[in-house]
Amino acid sequence: QLYPPSEGTVFYINPSNGPLAVMSMIKRDIFANAVKRLASLGSAFYVLLGLSFLMMAYDLLYSKQGVAFGAGYTDVNVTLKGLQALAIISFISAPIFFIGMVRDKKKWLASGPILLITVGVLMSGVAFVVQRWVVEPDELAKESPYLTYNIQYTQKAFGMDTVEVNTYPVEQNLTAESIKNNPDTIDNIRINDERPLLQIYNQIQAIRLYYEFSHVTLDRYTIDGKYRQMFIAPRELNVEKLDIKAQTWINMHLKYTHGYGLVAAPVNEVELDGLPKLYIKNIPPTGNTSLKITRPEIYFGEKTNNYAIVGAKESEFDYPSGSENQETRYAGKDGISLKGFNRVLYAIKEGSLRLFLSSNINADSKILIHRNLYDRVNRIAPFLTYDQTPQFVVNQETGKLFWIIDAYTMSANYPYSQRYNFKGYAANYVRNSVKVVVDAYDGTVNFYQVDAADPVANTYGRIYKGLLKPVSECDPAIVEHFKYPKDLFKIQSEVYTTYHVSNPKVFYNGEDQWSLAKEKYLAETQTYEPSHVMFTLPGEKKAEFALIQPFTPREKANMSALLVARNDGKEYGKLYVFQLPKDKTVDGPMMIESKIDQDSVISPQFTLWSQEGSNVLRGNVMIIPIENSLLYAEPIYLKAENENSMPEVKRVVVVYKDQVVMENTVKACLDKIFGIEKDRANAAEAEAALKSGTPVVVKSSDSNAVITLDEAKAIYQELQNALNKVNQLIQKIEKGTK
Repeated sequence: QLYPPSEGTVFYINPSNGPLAVMSMIKRDIFANAVKRLASLGSAFYVLLGLSFLMMAYDLLYSKQGVAFGAGYTDVNVTLKGLQALAIISFISAPIFFIGMVRDKKKWLASGPILLITVGVLMSGVAFVVQRWVVEPDELAKESPYLTYNIQYTQKAFGMDTVEVNTYPVEQNLTAESIKNNPDTIDNIRINDERPLLQIYNQIQAIRLYYEFSHVTLDRYTIDGKYRQMFIAPRELNVEKLDIKAQTWINMHLKYTHGYGLVAAPVNEVELDGLPKLYIKNIPPTGNTSLKITRPEIYFGEKTNNYAIVGAKESEFDYPSGSENQETRYAGKDGISLKGFNRVLYAIKEGSLRLFLSSNINADSKILIHRNLYDRVNRIAPFLTYDQTPQFVVNQETGKLFWIIDAYTMSANYPYSQRYNFKGYAANYVRNSVKVVVDAYDGTVNFYQVDAADPVANTYGRIYKGLLKPVSECDPAIVEHFKYPKDLFKIQSEVYTTYHVSNPKVFYNGEDQWSLAKEKYLAETQTYEPSHVMFTLPGEKKAEFALIQPFTPREKANMSALLVARNDGKEYGKLYVFQLPKDKTVDGPMMIESKIDQDSVISPQFTLWSQEGSNVLRGNVMIIPIENSLLYAEPIYLKAENENSMPEVKRVVVVYKDQVVMENTVKACLDKIFGIEKDRANAAEAEAALKSGTPVVVKSSDSNAVITLDEAKAIYQELQNALNKVNQLIQKIEKGTK
């Protein structure tokens, strides 16, 4: 059989040769076609190679070779031109290769590879020489424009280009009147903390073994007309904690279907035993404040990892009530009907024959699936990155419970922006553009876009029509609980330690490097955890719920600046930096810790407590700005060494200027600090009056008395002795109680 020749081919056959001549001509025709195809493929390869060199030019924007992230002097002036030359050579080599193949010109075929290798080697050599002998001897001058790009684009990529920079004078001129004029700030000084509270809640408010508090949310609420910081914790159901004998299929999926209620406590109040004062507690939820719960059931949360069947013949367990259990039936709109073939399909999907055979399931039954928050939102929008600490919220208008999850858009390909580790991802662009609101009862999920300027979120919105709703469609009672996310604030703070500088010379020399402040927390030293503080920003009229991060100069303990994120109303998301005076020492958190450790009254007390079988644990150092001054407060916990003990708030330390005071409450500390200052002023006035011969009049409640300065000192000393005896008695009582 002969290979069919191409159409139009004419063969001239010598009869003497016969079929051999025909075969030879056919082979030549096949070879010619193969050469043309190889020539076409080779030419296409050179075109693609040229395009890849052009694309590599854009990769220079993420170069790590220069003094800063992004293209540098050598990249722009040598490497870029070399890549452009390689691209041109590749494009020219395409037709040359084609002609060389067709005409069998071996030199033409070799010209492309030889030129590419030569230019590539030459480019590398020139880049090395330029970097070593041109750039490095004069690096600042040569790299200055590119350092500016790096600073500007890193700030833009992490949302730090809109930071408003102000000076904070730290005048430290507070008076008793200043304290009286700032009740919202003083009444919201936090003396409790999420981590100790979580342990306490699980011990005193779990009620039953199968209930669990997974985390505590710090938020703000208007309680009885006052704007207050509150700790809110949902009581979720963890069916895995049921007694092993009770972990039947009916209990796991039909009976125990939901958690119940929450615990709420203010940040600044504790009982006499040091445990938090609970505004909402127990089952069903009870409280004496304006914060009310109308729908306490939690069907969707962090611990709801299994499917639940609702609407079955048997009612669901609602909550324990003495020796009996209260029951309920789910009335939400979520759920997939188990009518007909659905039941068969879900029995197969869940691998459960009981789901198919159970007589408890009827035509009204529905199955609730994907009840875990993160499973739920990831299935809807897997292209977003989610904060792993959801916020639990009470809608104060309806009394219903909701979850709020912060969702991020990220990229590693923002030009000239330095990459940082965020959520395990090398990101150089981060935005908290989306808030996800999940109804804890019926599982309704809504994605609200809070950053209309984010191009990544806008692109997702165009791809998935109707997914990202404008924030104006969200219930205002939920919007008022939106918080600036701590994780975003942390990465921005880390970026700002270096990129608060706009001058490339200062940036290059590292003259103004900052560090994140350190603090002692519980039993160890850690990086300062950004803290929420209620205070009045300079120029504002009322206290706000703000997030604060202190900075210190590199390897120093004094404070150099405060980064503040606003949370309330239309000001949500605005960032401020308050730069502190450089001509005076402003105490940082570790300096406050040192003052506490060195205090002649407090330090021996800590030692005494530690010797009595207790551990002294330190809370966060709270930095409270008040009227151009700074006040510091730190709660002190005691925790017995036995396994089931709970950390209890026993004292509060308040530091102002050089005064360090430890008392039972913040108010007592402030009274002592500012009362002493008043007494000292009066004493100085009295001493001056006595020296001038003027009698000193001391007004009592019922008469005027004239006394000498020595008599006043004697009375003061008697009062001090009495106070010391009272303190000793209190310590003995506490020790005896333990």
